[in-house]
Amino acid sequence: MSRRQVRESALQSLFQMNVGQVPANEAIGHVLEETNQEIDKEYLEKMVTGTHNNQSRIDSIIEKYSVGWKIDRMPTVDLTILRMAVYELLYEPGTPEKAIINEAIELAKAFSTAESGKFVNGILGKLVQDLDQLRGSVQE
Repeated sequence: MSRRQVRESALQSLFQMNVGQVPANEAIGHVLEETNQEIDKEYLEKMVTGTHNNQSRIDSIIEKYSVGWKIDRMPTVDLTILRMAVYELLYEPGTPEKAIINEAIELAKAFSTAESGKFVNGILGKLVQDLDQLRGSVQE
């Protein structure tokens, strides 16, 4: 079971929550029912609930680094991927930053448009330059 599979399942769960107004436990349950792969359920729940519970703070950070883009104008899949990546970058400091960013780019390419990978990379690339400062601000 890879982190990539967990991230993909988290993306699907968060998308269901956002678009379908489905509660977290129900969205996670749907995703786990549909997968035939072994998933680290504990990490999946942590990613989904952590991203969801910190969404307003994460959104304000995304908006700061997405010059020319407002949150409500971003494609839902791209925004969901960005939220997950920002959550991991801020709240899971043990996970390599490059791995988080690369996975976010790959998810964007796989589940969104051809340009989404560049869009996600651009925002996360700017954000990671201030990562220590951002991590300090979320722990206050």
